[in-house]
Amino acid sequence: MTDFQKPGTPTDRHQLGAAGMPLNTLADYRPIPADGYGALFLPERIAKGYHVEEINDGAYYVTSGAYDTMFVRTGNGVVVVDAPPLLGENLKRAIAEVTDEPVTHLIYSHWHSDHIGAAGIFTADNPKVIAHDYTREMIQRWPDLGGERGLPVPTDTITESDTLDVNGVQFNLDYHGVNHTPGNIFIYAPQQKALAAIDIISPGWSAFKHCDASENIRGWAEAHDWILGYDFKGVVSGHVNRYGTPEDAKASRDYTNDIVEFSKEALGQGQEFEYIERIGFSNAWVLWENYFNEMTNYVTKKTLEKVTDNGQTWAQRLAGADVMTKYHAYSVLEALRLEYGMVSGFEKLIIPQSGE
Repeated sequence: MTDFQKPGTPTDRHQLGAAGMPLNTLADYRPIPADGYGALFLPERIAKGYHVEEINDGAYYVTSGAYDTMFVRTGNGVVVVDAPPLLGENLKRAIAEVTDEPVTHLIYSHWHSDHIGAAGIFTADNPKVIAHDYTREMIQRWPDLGGERGLPVPTDTITESDTLDVNGVQFNLDYHGVNHTPGNIFIYAPQQKALAAIDIISPGWSAFKHCDASENIRGWAEAHDWILGYDFKGVVSGHVNRYGTPEDAKASRDYTNDIVEFSKEALGQGQEFEYIERIGFSNAWVLWENYFNEMTNYVTKKTLEKVTDNGQTWAQRLAGADVMTKYHAYSVLEALRLEYGMVSGFEKLIIPQSGE
């Protein structure tokens, strides 16, 4: 632990000690590979606040440098997927930069405000707004998701997968089941081979904390295979600063699967843990904290040190993996207990079952 991390130092402003979270510096982690920055430091992105590029045949990728999305020209109208607040009005500018077609359709991938919270910018265009039933339910329940500007309520919803035809351009609106959230749909334009699958992978990077703050970890892990089931040239993921390739999706899938497998290995261990005797049972949360931290560290070490199929470790291959893997490991370990039906070796040790 560095002096910067030690509780009680001037940098620990809140003086929380063990009750708080440690603070780190850039020097504590690996540098980001140059190709991990995508459009972030492009002069035109810095000047305009956004970057737009064609994925294929009228399907476009647009990013703020941290949040991204997709829109498609159909010849007589633009279909937009999501409207992240960190793009805001720049999303309209990006569309106007490549076409004068009006925005006729707006598709919500899911209900989270960080991806659709700026949808009010299209109110004057009066587009048809399409989403899953669950997304409409959440928007109606919490109308403040769009801030002061408001959030257009979907005019059309789907319950299962469906298709949309706009001026002869086909869109597959695919609901494979709960993943990042209930109602999170994948939007696929087969002619353009462009896919929007939001909050599953982060091309070239580890996903953000706790499997991108997903509500169902098992579904989120399975969604990597769903992505690879599409024939796509580019996948728009909602975060970071470039669209993904099939190779990016495979790398994210393999990284996720390694975390799951190492977590199963860790959770299945039944050896005695020294901190049971050291801590005792008077404060169960301290005991569980130590157990989960030990298992998290086991999974993190195994994952980051694994040599992958391209000869690099995950720590070398995915930007930020050394920052985020511990959070994913914790979430997967807990999901194994709640969503996969595993009983941990720790629980078997402290609560013996009859006949064992």
